[in-house]
This record gives sequence, C-alpha cells and structure tokens, in this order.
Amino acid sequence: MVLWVLRGLCLAIVTAIAWNALDFGDTDDPKQAPLFVLGAVLVTLAIIVVDYAFPRKSLAALSGAFLGLVAGMVVAYGLGLIIDLLVVLYGGSNVVPLSVVSGIKLITGVICVYLSISFVLQTKDDIRFVVPYVEFAKQTRGARALVLDTSVIIDGRIADVCDTRIIDAEVIIPRFVLQELQMIADSPDKLKRARGRRGLDMLNKLQTNDKIDILISDAPLPPNETASGVDEKLVVFAKKIDGRIVTNDYNLNKIAQIRGVDVINLNDLSNALKPVVLPGEAFSVKIIKPGEEAGQGVGYLEDGTMVVAENCGDKTGEVVDLLVTSVLQTSAGRMIFGRPEGTPAVPPRRRRV
Repeated sequence: MVLWVLRGLCLAIVTAIAWNALDFGDTDDPKQAPLFVLGAVLVTLAIIVVDYAFPRKSLAALSGAFLGLVAGMVVAYGLGLIIDLLVVLYGGSNVVPLSVVSGIKLITGVICVYLSISFVLQTKDDIRFVVPYVEFAKQTRGARALVLDTSVIIDGRIADVCDTRIIDAEVIIPRFVLQELQMIADSPDKLKRARGRRGLDMLNKLQTNDKIDILISDAPLPPNETASGVDEKLVVFAKKIDGRIVTNDYNLNKIAQIRGVDVINLNDLSNALKPVVLPGEAFSVKIIKPGEEAGQGVGYLEDGTMVVAENCGDKTGEVVDLLVTSVLQTSAGRMIFGRPEGTPAVPPRRRRV
C-alpha cells in the first residue's frame, strides 16, 4: 500500500513539474506543451511498470551499480580532460568540430560507466578486500536466530534447553508453524489432539520464559519462492532470515541440508550429551522386562538409554550391578550390553544350517 502511494505521488509530482515547465503563452506551437506533459507522464509510467514487474531487487546489485557509476564517471571525466588537451594541441576547433569532440567525450563516458559497472558486479564478492568497509553480501553479526519447527515444540525438550541459559540467540516461531499446531490441537484424532495441546502448552512455557527472546514472526516468504508444505516453508523462511532450524524431524533435517540451511537436530544433541560408558565399567540399572533372547533382561538409564543385561531374565523389577561388555550406537539411539559381575560371558549362538 505504501509503495502504491509513493508511485502515485511520483506520477503526480512529475506531471505538475512538466505542466509548469513550459510557459504556454510564449510557446510558438501550443501543441508542444501537452505533448511534453504527455511524454513525461508516459516515461514515468514506464518506469513504474518496470519497477512493478521486477519486485525482487538486490541491494548488492544496486550498491555495485552505484559504485561502478561513480568510478566510471570519474574515469570519464579524466579522459575528457585528456581529449580536450589533445584537441587544443592539434589545432582546436579548426581541425575538429566541437560537436564531434562532445560526441567523443559522451561515448567515452558511456563506455567507461558500462565497463565500471560490469566489472564491479562481476567482482563484488572481492570488493570488500580491496575497499575496506564496503560489503555487498549480507554479513551475519552475533548469534543467528533459531527457528523452531512443529515437532520440536511438541517434543518439549527445547523448553528445558532454554532453561539452562545456553541459548543466547533469538528464538523465532513462524506464524504457519503456530497455525499447524492449532490444526493438530483441533484434530478429531485423540492422539493428534493430545500432541497438539502439548505443543501449545510448550509454546506458552517458552513465551513466559524470561531466559530467552522469543518472537512469533509474520514475515512473508519471498515472492519468487513456491512452498506448499510447512517443512518447505520453514526451509525457505530460515534461508531468508539466515537462521538455523531446530528440529527432531529426520526428513526436514535432510531437506534443509540439501537447501544449504543449517540444522540443529535435538536428537543428535541429546545423544551427544549422554554419558559415555566404556567396556569394563560398572553401573547399576533396574531390570524392567525380559529381553528377546533367553536369559536377557532389559532396563533403561535415566537418559533413556536401553541396557541389555545377560543372565538377568529372571530378575525383573530388581536393581542389578552390571559390567559393560559392549556399546552399540544406532540411528535410533545408544544400546549398552552388560552382565552381572562375576558371571561368565554368554557365548554367541550358532546358526542352524
């Protein structure tokens, strides 16, 4: 709306200037004045149409064009002085007409400006090394914003991470993520409805947390980007603001990496923070249920790590002391294998042929 008001003011001002530029009483041909005004209006309308047809503009290109224009004009001015000096040395206007000299200087200026703008635009990424404090690319200063997706909000662990004060960047939740949470909370499916309501509760907890800066963003997506799903919109949004996506969705993680967007996977962060256990170490665990193999018992550490205990199939509900025999890291998490101290290792079973 503001742009259309600006365009209307520009057209009105140009029309008024063109209307008052000619004194209608002194013109030999009264038809010239309306033609002049009409020409000025048509040129202004053409410029407005071109501006509307190309809504996405690059500040880097504009800065490069401006710098190239200034450099080209400076070079053209210097060459113009040389041309005038040569004309004076070789006979002045008696040899070369002034109109020809003016034409040569104008052509030289146009070529210099073109070459300067072309050179700057093609080498704009290297300009900052030659001219200090001149930047054509967006430079991120300070911490980059964290963009939360739906799954990580429903998960809830991000609220506990924020309580640790480890996050000093702004946390952004796009409006379309909030809308998806509301849709899940209103779902007729009981499980989805519970997940959606948990997500809204976690969002309320984040908003009331004074340890982080959180923002619900209504920023529109770039007009040249077409994104249908929430995951695609999230990737486009994060790329636009140069932020990082926080998620525990495997598919979103891969899509964002393909598009060149940084991702913080909460599952990877959780696995990295799990305590490291080595073969031979001792620990205690409560056996919850029997394992798949005979004589095995299954328990879980406080962080959710699964423990497979040998010779503990009959100790369900008991706390046993185990020695770590091996550790298996999978995409689903970490598994620890152990056996009670003093018991022999169970030999591997042979396959029947």
